[in-house]
Amino acid sequence: MAFRLFVPILAGATLRERLLACIGATIGIALTGVISGLAMGSGPHVALLVAPMGASAVLLFAVPSSPLAQPWSIIGGNTISALVGVTVAHFVHDPVIASGLAVALAIAAMSFTRSLHPPGGAAALTGVLGGPAVISAGFLFPFVPVALNSIILVTLGLLFHKLSRRNYPHVHAPGANSHGTADRPPTMRVGFRPEDVDAALAALDESFDIDRDDIKRLLRQVELQAVVRSHRTLLCRDIMSRDVISVTENATADEARKQLLDHNIRILPVVDAEARLAGAVGLRELTRATDTVKGVMSKAGTASPDTPAMSLLPALTDGHSHAVVIVDAGRRILGLITQTDLLAAAARVQTADRPALKAVA
Repeated sequence: MAFRLFVPILAGATLRERLLACIGATIGIALTGVISGLAMGSGPHVALLVAPMGASAVLLFAVPSSPLAQPWSIIGGNTISALVGVTVAHFVHDPVIASGLAVALAIAAMSFTRSLHPPGGAAALTGVLGGPAVISAGFLFPFVPVALNSIILVTLGLLFHKLSRRNYPHVHAPGANSHGTADRPPTMRVGFRPEDVDAALAALDESFDIDRDDIKRLLRQVELQAVVRSHRTLLCRDIMSRDVISVTENATADEARKQLLDHNIRILPVVDAEARLAGAVGLRELTRATDTVKGVMSKAGTASPDTPAMSLLPALTDGHSHAVVIVDAGRRILGLITQTDLLAAAARVQTADRPALKAVA
């Protein structure tokens, strides 16, 4: 039990994420110091840095999705807090009282300006206890070097996260309706609502280092995983269609269109010369066809026969995919599962479970 104290509690902290954080912090802090030194005319051999930048780098590179690590939080939080610290030091000469007052007022100022950033507390404290260098800089200190360091660090963070394909500044991507209407996606029309999240947060009466929209996204994924787990025994092989209509890569658009209409289906798997799955076409793709289906086919969603059937739920409710092709290890078609197949299977499971629920009641 004692060793549990040393287990990281940061959700999603994979080895790759931690390595990226280390690399980003190395580059970010080093270049921030060098660029700041060059900007102030001190030369590249002098690192012009204030200590709170180290804490800002931890947030910026290790938890870039945190509301406390966003650009305005870093720049505004550090600069405003440093200004508060210098101001308090100017009027309160007792270092003990000034230290406590500076950090307290910095928290208040950051809260009101929506720039809460934990290293801001250190910036405020530096404004009070920074020594002769800070005293001589006076009210210039919050802007040079604090604001200068913060702006350079954030700029480098933006570039680093863009190159490493991370979402920064962190923006919640709302579920898009693929049909171009105002309705929310099907998966977001059921289950809890935004007001339920607000009520839960109010009931817990605590602050969490996660955006409200990210909480909703996380909870929906938890709901989905719970559904998948509860239906894990139902496999794709149990519900798939086995007599699958398909076309070859060299089939014409007219041939493919006739197959779709004759069999009243929405998707046709496309196979290559060796009868392996190459892609899929539907009426949407065929509107662009000029010759064979090979030039317009899209990537087909696939699964193995032993895949839990309910794990196909995300793919079949994204508004784009109408079916998943079941293939073997050599990508040869074994079957097909459509939205209708999955819906019928879910309804059957619900019906089977209902008597048991009544018996328990």
